[in-house]
Amino acid sequence: MRLLPELILRYSLRGRRKGFARVVAWISMLGMVLGVTSLVTVMSVMNGFAQELESRILALVPHTQVTAKQGQVADWSVLAGDIEKVLTVDAIAPFISDQVLLEGWGRQRGVSMTGIDLRAQQRVSGLHDHMVAGELSVLETERFSVVLGATLGRLLGVHVGDTVSVTLPTLAVTPLGVFPRTKQLVVRGFFKVGADLDVKQAYVSLDTARRLFSRAGVDGLQLHFQHSSQSDVASRVLKRHLDPGFRVTDWRATQGSLFTAVRMEKITVATLLLAVVMVAAFNIVSTLTMSVTEKRSDIAVLRIMGLSSGQIMWVFMGQGVVLGGVGTLLGTVLGVSLALSISDIVLWAEQLSGTPIFDPRVYYIGRLPSLLQWSDVFATGAVAMLLSLMATAYPAWRASKIHPVEVLNHV
Repeated sequence: MRLLPELILRYSLRGRRKGFARVVAWISMLGMVLGVTSLVTVMSVMNGFAQELESRILALVPHTQVTAKQGQVADWSVLAGDIEKVLTVDAIAPFISDQVLLEGWGRQRGVSMTGIDLRAQQRVSGLHDHMVAGELSVLETERFSVVLGATLGRLLGVHVGDTVSVTLPTLAVTPLGVFPRTKQLVVRGFFKVGADLDVKQAYVSLDTARRLFSRAGVDGLQLHFQHSSQSDVASRVLKRHLDPGFRVTDWRATQGSLFTAVRMEKITVATLLLAVVMVAAFNIVSTLTMSVTEKRSDIAVLRIMGLSSGQIMWVFMGQGVVLGGVGTLLGTVLGVSLALSISDIVLWAEQLSGTPIFDPRVYYIGRLPSLLQWSDVFATGAVAMLLSLMATAYPAWRASKIHPVEVLNHV
């Protein structure tokens, strides 16, 4: 058994192969390196995009919402107290929200208008930190003022100080007939988070929202936790303890389709790149098949020296595992290095060429983010090694079935 490691290393890395066999061996190893490197790097970039998207959306979207299924919440402080009895909540803020039609300079857009309490909202979301024009505090001091997403303001063609017309989802009965209710609002600021919310979200004060939507109470509460991952457990706890008249939703439910699409893209890209690793594994099959053909006489001598067919099989399986293992190890090291530095590499390339690869005027994200997750690295390495091991099975089995008498008779 001591001879097996020496034979494995000699046949895989130090063996004398013919020219074509040597080329195929190096190509198989190089293919494994490229496949693993690409998988680790691309999956890290996809993770970075998902994290960037999540952080931008959670700048405005609360971790969890508790709303009344019918009517409004008359005294939201009582509901907040009930929630704090069963959960540790970082912050709670009341809100009123409905769909409206905004019009500015003849351009119309349907948006979600949310009435907020500025003091409470400051702890629930990062809206205050994402103002790019105007002041958010004006909403409290000036009635019927509004803050819009920067993209929404650009589409409507309005600036700070301009007036927009809002068509409300209620009807006004007049002597002349029934008409949709409209109101003029003064634009007092713009926010920008670099996500789809910039085009479909507007904010007013809680008092203005009550007057616009004719509501005495609030629609519900927005909850913020120390970590966004707590929202899933918190939602289950609240559904068990709160009155059935309340609806509990977390940010994954409201934005679920978007993050599901990102996960599907990651799985699709990973599956496509896995084909590179599979091709490298097939090259290992070719390498071992040629190695078995070349070393038929060596196999016969080893069998005469006392090696069993099982040990011969282990020699050639070890050869394939060494080739796949070296390729996987080098690919993992290169992939991790590239994943950790690809943002800086892209930035350097932009500075060198003078042309932005991700133009922030076109894309929401103006850089190439990357987030290395070791679980992805280990999974990639495990799959690559598994494919390498599977690729060795048939050639090793063929080697174990070679009879020394038949070989030596033809020498």
